[in-house]
Amino acid sequence: MMLRLPDPKNARRWCAEQRAAGRTIGFVPTMGALHPGHMELLRRARAENDVSCVSIFVNPLQFNDPKDLASYPRDSEKDARMLEEAGCDMIFTGTLEQFFPEVESLEQIVKRHPGPGAEGVEGAARPGHFAGVATICERLFKVVGPTRAYFGEKDFQQTLVIKDLTRALGYPEIVVCPTVREPSGLAWSSRNYLLSEADRVQAACLSRGLFAARATWRTGERDPARLRKVLLQELQVEGVEPEYAEVRDPEAWRPDPPNGPMTRAQALVAARVGRVRLIDTLRLDTND
Repeated sequence: MMLRLPDPKNARRWCAEQRAAGRTIGFVPTMGALHPGHMELLRRARAENDVSCVSIFVNPLQFNDPKDLASYPRDSEKDARMLEEAGCDMIFTGTLEQFFPEVESLEQIVKRHPGPGAEGVEGAARPGHFAGVATICERLFKVVGPTRAYFGEKDFQQTLVIKDLTRALGYPEIVVCPTVREPSGLAWSSRNYLLSEADRVQAACLSRGLFAARATWRTGERDPARLRKVLLQELQVEGVEPEYAEVRDPEAWRPDPPNGPMTRAQALVAARVGRVRLIDTLRLDTND
């Protein structure tokens, strides 16, 4: 039976007991509203470790828009059922006050600098977002002490931030798992629960644009501006105005567009469909 813990203090104790017994811990940090992408992260965590745990915490530190925080989907009971059915060993949650008991007021929380992976693209679109991500993930890692932590590639720039964080901490191993998609190609996201049926149909243009850019790469195109143009064309067909649509070198991240032909490429896109902000990404120079 899955253990449900109401705060990080009890989670820290359970995780310490697992480590003391010599067990490896696979950790999946989430903000709830779980979906098949999260379940794939948990599957990997269970397969590659002795025990698994999941955090469910909608982190206010990473929201730069109070309305976005208020509207973020939440369904803790459904989340718990999904995790128990999938064989998770422990889930926990908490409040900012519980995660940061050393501060007298939440305004005293010092946000961690997120590193160079946060520069440009999503970092420019959401100022302060990645600092909030790095700050809570550092605290979550200190609570759990995981052997491995699992993240989805859909949040590509976030994975760069997390890798910068773990290089500084010296742990855990970060496992980035492929994006899980709906039958239409739309990347699974907790925000998908906020989409209407019409929105879902329109939103599929994000992935169509990404896969069109990959198909163009496979014809031999290496110019970043031309690849970006292909990505944009699919969005324009559906009348979706992107917040950004960019191509970057995934292994030598820079905030600005690359100059000249590319040898590696990651396409990234963000757009609002209806009232919902969606992001997606795709590595172009692979056969996945």
